[in-house]
Amino acid sequence: MQVNNGSVLQNEAKVKNWIIGISIVIPLAVAVLLFMPAKITALGDWVYFLPHLNAVINSAASVALIVGLIFVKRKKYAYHGATMTVAFVLGAIFLVSYVIYHGAAESTSFGGEGSIRTVYYFLLITHIIFAAVALFPILFAYYYGLTDQREKHRKVVKFAYPIWLYVSVTGVIVYLMISPYYVN
Repeated sequence: MQVNNGSVLQNEAKVKNWIIGISIVIPLAVAVLLFMPAKITALGDWVYFLPHLNAVINSAASVALIVGLIFVKRKKYAYHGATMTVAFVLGAIFLVSYVIYHGAAESTSFGGEGSIRTVYYFLLITHIIFAAVALFPILFAYYYGLTDQREKHRKVVKFAYPIWLYVSVTGVIVYLMISPYYVN
C-alpha cells in the first residue's frame, strides 16, 4: 500500500517533525510508566493477561516482518507493503497494550539463576536499548515506503529492519523466559 500524493510530500517537513516528536515522547512515556511510584490500579486484574497477548502480537509481527522480507526479495512490492503494514499495525497495538500493562501492573522480577540469568539480562537490556531507538527508523522507513520514496526507504531500512526484527523476536524470548515468574 503506497500513498504517492503530492500533498503528503509537500508536508514532508511536518511529517518528519511528527516522527521525531513521537520517537522521543513514546520512549519517555514508557520510561515514566515503568518507574512511576504508584500504578493505575483502577484498571483491574484483566491487565495481567496483556503480557501473554503481547507475546502473541510480537510473534505475529515477527512473522510479518520475515514474510515482508521474503516478498521484497521476490520483488512482490504490493505484498511486501501489505505485510509491513500488518507488522506496523501489530506494533502499534502492542505499544498500546504494553503502555496499559506497565501503567497498571508492577514489573515482574526474573527468578532464574546462574548463566540463564546472564542470558536473560543480556537479552532484556539489548531489547530495551534497541526498543528505545527503534521507533525513529521504523517510522521513517514506513513513511518512505508509504510515499514510494524507494531510495530513502532502502537507506533507512538497512537500520530499521534488523532493529525492528531484533526487538520483536527478543520481546518474545524475554516473555518466554520471564513468564513462569508472573504472579497473576
